[in-house]
Amino acid sequence: MKQSVLTRYRVMAYVTAVMLLVLSTCMVFKYGFGKGEDITFVVSQAHGLLYMIYLVFAFDLGQKARWPFGKLLWILVSGSIPFAAFFVEPKVVAEVKPLIAADEDEDEDAQDASTSLSKV
Repeated sequence: MKQSVLTRYRVMAYVTAVMLLVLSTCMVFKYGFGKGEDITFVVSQAHGLLYMIYLVFAFDLGQKARWPFGKLLWILVSGSIPFAAFFVEPKVVAEVKPLIAADEDEDEDAQDASTSLSKV
């Protein structure tokens, strides 16, 4: 697995989480105080689009990390629960970093082997 897969997930996890907090605030103003209906609409549309991108990146990461369905589902849903992504993302990073390091070590070993074979 490449580092870029994790980076894409991390960026979208934080962007989606922040947008969800902004959306939650807008909803409080819209329904609690009767203000900001237009901005709530714009923020909800933006969050929806960003959440779809998050789903794609999280699913891609989950497939490459070979997570079981329950774990993948929890990570996918965490983008729709306020504050959840801030707790889930560091755990995902801690779990995936060793997988990335192992893949990089395998790539280096394969490259070293092919280099030494080409010298023979």
